[in-house]
Formats: sequence, C-alpha cells, structure tokens
Amino acid sequence: MRTTVGVVGGGRWGVALACAARRAGREAVLWSRRVERDAEAQGVEHTDDFKVVARRATLILVAVPSEVVRDVTRQLGDVIDGSHYLVHGIRGLSGEGLMPISEVIRTETPCRRVGALGGPGVAQDLVDGRPGVLVVASRYPEVTHAVRGALESNTLRVSITPDITGLEWASALNGCLLVAVGFGRAIGVSPGVLAGLLTRGIHEASRIAQAAGAEASTFFSLAGIGDVMAALAGDERPEVLLGAALADGATLEQARARAGQRVEAPTLVPRVVAFAKERRIDAPVFRTMAAAMAGTIRRDEIFDALMSRA
Repeated sequence: MRTTVGVVGGGRWGVALACAARRAGREAVLWSRRVERDAEAQGVEHTDDFKVVARRATLILVAVPSEVVRDVTRQLGDVIDGSHYLVHGIRGLSGEGLMPISEVIRTETPCRRVGALGGPGVAQDLVDGRPGVLVVASRYPEVTHAVRGALESNTLRVSITPDITGLEWASALNGCLLVAVGFGRAIGVSPGVLAGLLTRGIHEASRIAQAAGAEASTFFSLAGIGDVMAALAGDERPEVLLGAALADGATLEQARARAGQRVEAPTLVPRVVAFAKERRIDAPVFRTMAAAMAGTIRRDEIFDALMSRA
C-alpha cells in the first residue's frame, strides 16, 4: 500500500475526506479542476491530472456528484489497474436503474476491490477536526482496513460493514428522509413527531432496499438509523436545508441554491417511488416527498399526508 491517499472531487465532501486523511497522518493528493483553499491550508496537494493520483495512491476516494461519476470514473479507469482500491462517498444511486455507485465504478474501471463511505459524517466537521463517525463498506476486508488506516484519527472513528449494497442504499435513502426533517422543523413539528416519522421512514426505506439486495439490519445500524439520528439532533446537512427552504415556499431551484451543496434527493425520490411501485412495496413517506418536491401538493397537505395511515 502506498501511504498517500488520493481523493477525486473538489466539492465540500472531497475536501473533507482529504483533510481527514491529513489529520490521520497521511499524505493526500486531491484531484480537482481548481485549487481548494481549505485543503491547501491543511497540506493537501492539488492536481488536475488523474495520472498523478493513480501513481501516488493505491487507495482512491471518489467524491463527485452521481450524475458525473460515470464520466469521471471512465477517465480514471484509463490510468488505474486492479491493484487500486476505489471507495466512493456519494449519497446517491446511478440514474440508470438505480444502480449502486460501486457497480458503476466496477463497470467503468479495471478495479474490482471497491467500497463505499456512509454514516453520520459531516463535511465541515472533518474539515475543522471536530469529532465524527463514518462507516465504510466493502466485500473486501483489505479495502475496509485501508480506509480505516487512512482516515481514522483521535477525532474520527471509522466503523466497518461488509454490506455495501445496504450502505449505499441507506446513504441514498437517508438523504431523502433528511429533506423531510428540514421541512418538518420549518413548519414547527415537534421532535417527537419527527422521530416517529423518521422511524417509519427508515422501515419503509429498509423494505425498498431489501428488494435491491440489501440487508435490513444495515438500516438499523450506524449507517441507517444512526445517520438519521445525527441529522435530527441538529447537524445542518444540505438535505435538511433544502427541506426547510421548500417549507418556506421556495421553488426547487431556489431550495437547491439555499442548500449550498449538491443534493441528490430531488432527482432520486421519484425514481425510488417508481422502483417501489413496480415491486408493490407501499412507500407513502417517499411518495409524499416526491409530490412535495414536484410541487403537486400544497404545504398544508404535506404534513397531513405524512401523518395519515391511508
């Protein structure tokens, strides 16, 4: 294993992972089209050449939006080989049949030892060095061991699971549920009611994900309920901010701008609802969220629909 960690993606999450690697005592090289000042301040090297990342690092963390991951990994695949480990931190699923991002990576690169990051990690906490927790999933123990060695420090704990399908679906569906957290807070819903709604949503999400091959237990672990609890406790994730903006009457585009980061939920939720319908899985929470983001249901009807048993 080379001691340098490669990170592909200069967004907030990519910068956070690079900073976490530096705090763990690793060298880090960040591929981005522009120099990221927060990363530079912590000694992260910058490059706009995939060959530099491939040459310097065995472990490469991918943190780009889901809609560009296929193109980015295809380019990366031209310069890496089967000795590399690719681990993504994308809270989404591919637009092509809700394919997990790990499968996109396996399709577009010669790398087979892949993994995914999830759990209640917050980008700004990793940048600032505040205590945090992440989960890494892979079917390959050497991959999870490498990620733990690359990122874990006295301020960051990295837990491990072999259920990569479960973690990828949990990360994606949790991001959708967090939109409901922001909406609920903005309209004054009590923490108890929000907790009940999220518990119901987690059960709903686990049923949907099991149809895709995930293990139900993953949704009731740090990767699932732990991730959602962190947002309910008050970490201001972009999904929460987007939900609050929608409750304030913002359009979807205005809400995206207010979130400040890329949020996968608006494009993901309708596809999840269609997936559930095809498999005859009842999904009232996700169905209501899809209507809210599409603007086909009034604000005063959203809460009633979420609380209804119909």
